[in-house]
Amino acid sequence: MPEIAEVARIVHYLHKHLVGKKLAVVKALHDENVFGKVGTSAAELEKALTGKKVVDARQQGKYFWLVMSSPPHPLFHFGMTGWWKIRDLETAYYKPSQPEEPVWPPKFWKFTLETSDEPKSEHAFIDSRRFARIRLIDCVADEIRNVSPLKENGPDPVIDKNILTEEWLVQKLQSKHVPVKALLLDQANISGIGNWVGDELLYNAKIHPEQYSNTLTPAQMKQLHESIHYVCSTAVDLLAESDRFPQEWLFKHRWAKGKKDAPQRLPNGEKIKFLTVGGRTSAIIPSVQKKTGEVAADVKGGDSGEDEDVDAEQPKSAKRKAKEDEYDDEHEGNDKQGKRKAKKVKNEDEVEPKPKPGKRSEKKAGNGVGERVVDDSKPTTVSKGKKRVVKEGLGGKSVTEATSHDNGDAEHRSLPSKTAPRKQSATKSSTTKNTNEPSGRRRSARVSGAAK
Repeated sequence: MPEIAEVARIVHYLHKHLVGKKLAVVKALHDENVFGKVGTSAAELEKALTGKKVVDARQQGKYFWLVMSSPPHPLFHFGMTGWWKIRDLETAYYKPSQPEEPVWPPKFWKFTLETSDEPKSEHAFIDSRRFARIRLIDCVADEIRNVSPLKENGPDPVIDKNILTEEWLVQKLQSKHVPVKALLLDQANISGIGNWVGDELLYNAKIHPEQYSNTLTPAQMKQLHESIHYVCSTAVDLLAESDRFPQEWLFKHRWAKGKKDAPQRLPNGEKIKFLTVGGRTSAIIPSVQKKTGEVAADVKGGDSGEDEDVDAEQPKSAKRKAKEDEYDDEHEGNDKQGKRKAKKVKNEDEVEPKPKPGKRSEKKAGNGVGERVVDDSKPTTVSKGKKRVVKEGLGGKSVTEATSHDNGDAEHRSLPSKTAPRKQSATKSSTTKNTNEPSGRRRSARVSGAAK
């Protein structure tokens, strides 16, 4: 996911190639995830931007926006794989493994912009996994940070240095009892810190990521404040170009996980370990980031990850990883980071347990028709959905049969009990056909009994 530095890179390019120009052509391709989930549409974006002038480009953490000559203003979040492309110009902060084909509009585009001013500039917003979000904020430009979703997010470490002071951070850390990395990843606390930035600044501060925030010493909190500003400011100043990052940074060596024959140590020989904190994989150097207080894994009685070897870790399935990624993206500004509870979802095809004999219980058929099992001391077969349900009564009692139809109504019939006199001998089995059923479908019930 693009973090504070990667977003700053795009804002830099927007200032150079878009700010001050008028938008002549705006084309948007509607995506219910990217636009619809935040109450916007492609048509609304086209109408809001076409013919207007881009006055400025601004940022808060992982969010950035264009200030237009008049409201509304478009607000963007890249999600996991979103990015901003400029035609005939490379904006990526990494070198692609394979050169991309010069196709315009590019693959996975959500909208494109074309300026009328010379030299003309063409832009495109892309997203392959569709976790990005595009909103329209209808307010004056200077109030954007005071409305949702920005007002729910914490201060930006680079832009809001006057807010993110040492005293502010100490109060924030001491007011919460969560793993310190989970606190840093929560955008409601501080905007822009993602997984790799969080690992880098904790390594720089020599703090274990699982240690509870309110157990840090005054010296650790002071160092953490300095590390936050150092790592974030350096990464932003270098426009997220990792080739220019300091050689001693963990970022240079943390990507060996899961790769064969890749070095799993720092150049000085210190081994890199991996553990999960706040739902994200964390890279740590155990010899540097030592526990000095209560740690989440210790409280749970689990493994802190310091004994975990890189080779022993099993890779996550793509489906599970995608769900974690989507959770992180959908919970920007959520103050419950690191407190996620697992939810067990029952399989729709799972067979429900049968009621115990001698007890009264109620069942509800799949179509909404209810049936009551009375004094049932024998195994009872219940067919769900639109199939007929037949139950035997015991002790001379009659039992109601409920047969559902397409219109959702139920036809009730009273079945004879075992002790009721029979007018004629019953065969061993008989099958009845529901004539009210649509053509091509049959419903049947088998009633067994011995003639007296």
